[in-house]
Amino acid sequence: MKFTKMHGIGNDYVYINCFEERVENPSELARFISDRHFGVGSDGLVLILPSEKADFRMRMFNSDGSEAEMCGNAIRCVGKFVYDNGMTNRKTVTVETLAGVKTLELFTGRDNKVEQVKVDMGEPILKPRDIPVDSDLEIFVDEPVKAGDEEFRVTCVSMGNPHAVTFVPNVRDFPLEKIGPLMENHPLFPRRINAEFVEVVNENYLKMRVWERGAGETMACGTGACAVLVASYLNGLTGRKATVELLGGNLTIEWNEKNNHVYKTGPAAFIFTGFIDI
Repeated sequence: MKFTKMHGIGNDYVYINCFEERVENPSELARFISDRHFGVGSDGLVLILPSEKADFRMRMFNSDGSEAEMCGNAIRCVGKFVYDNGMTNRKTVTVETLAGVKTLELFTGRDNKVEQVKVDMGEPILKPRDIPVDSDLEIFVDEPVKAGDEEFRVTCVSMGNPHAVTFVPNVRDFPLEKIGPLMENHPLFPRRINAEFVEVVNENYLKMRVWERGAGETMACGTGACAVLVASYLNGLTGRKATVELLGGNLTIEWNEKNNHVYKTGPAAFIFTGFIDI
């Protein structure tokens, strides 16, 4: 089977072109191919498929085999893949995901390869039952959540997948390996959750680390960066646009006041193509 490995600011996935390849058991393949010792090594698997609703369809599986609704870094790489490989010649494309159809604007460099992608991530979901969060509140903003022996102030947002955002004074030294799994599997979150921990540098600049459902700490999370900007604005810590620094690089996030959509702009990078016997 032919595969391509790509990354969006260090959030790396293995991509399969399902216009040419057939995947029988994507969950099993995701676990195998993501293994960094016995497989290719990645944060997960992304399938690029035909769509009846959009130009292309994307299915995304975490390294533990669980299917996720969306990945903001992965979808930028999908845009690069389909353009660079001649599957489309248009610089605005639509991609169907489990979180709805997303619109991508592609920006090419001198060699006509895609370097940056702006994604319309849609409207943030703030009602707890729709995120989902087991809460009767109208919105879940700056609420106390106990994880282990500590209590944290948490804001929950869905960008098609669920996020719990916590603001901390020094994100680099935060014990993510301890607290991340406790948040991910907290009984408040019936479908588990992606947990972001954020340091506010100023009203235009945020630093974050992320513990992703089914993957652990990753270099970046695009939907998470969007959730972080929304949570920061709701808590009065930033305006509607900011740079979000992740371990793998920076994303520009904007929550548009007119249409309520969140826009994410960042790079997409090719690593290598190969063949694997499954």
